[in-house]
Amino acid sequence: MSKKELVEKLNKDLENKSTQEIVEFFLKNFEKTALSSSLAAEDQVLTDMMLKENKNATIFTLDTGRLHPETYDVMDATNLKYGVKIDVFFPNSEKVQELYQSQGVNGQYESIENRKNCCGVRKIEPLKRALKGLDVWITGLRATQSVTRIHMPLVEWDETFGVIKVNPLINWNEIDVWDYIKENKVPYNKLHDKGFPSIGCAPCTRAVKDGEDIRAGRWWWENPEHKECGLHKK
Repeated sequence: MSKKELVEKLNKDLENKSTQEIVEFFLKNFEKTALSSSLAAEDQVLTDMMLKENKNATIFTLDTGRLHPETYDVMDATNLKYGVKIDVFFPNSEKVQELYQSQGVNGQYESIENRKNCCGVRKIEPLKRALKGLDVWITGLRATQSVTRIHMPLVEWDETFGVIKVNPLINWNEIDVWDYIKENKVPYNKLHDKGFPSIGCAPCTRAVKDGEDIRAGRWWWENPEHKECGLHKK
């Protein structure tokens, strides 16, 4: 069976399954499965589901070196609540030094190219290491988060990283996410209470204003069509 056929079969077989059933299916049927967590609300929902199903489930995060203090707080709270240590992948220190030499501390504001260079060093390269050898990559993406995510399926083949990519929350809305967090007492990033629906690196994330799109606070100086760092292709 080709990768395309496998993905089509998985989408068909899981079409009417609940999110919890989808998570359970991949944890039971694909040994090398992991969640990449930014420690945002959606990822915290999946962390709770996965660890309830398997306390040894693999969950990792990328520490870019420029995260908000509140992000470290929720990482610590998560580790304590579930009795785990989320795996952390850091950028290559030499590459970070080279980035600084080429575009300074905040060169990401100067051009899309500079911003993507920064994401490449701080996020893409560590993600490649984190995904190496995995069969399934679970994400917290939702279709309503961004114009770049509207048509994402539940299951897809990610050619960039050579892995099956699963988006269990793709059809959830924001109310679904917060209802789950409240009902299950899941730790969450307190920046969400301060107008941050989407949270990334501190220099590239701000609170959104009334009436703005939920990802308006990410790379706010760019057009919406460009607002991906390269982790998730359109």
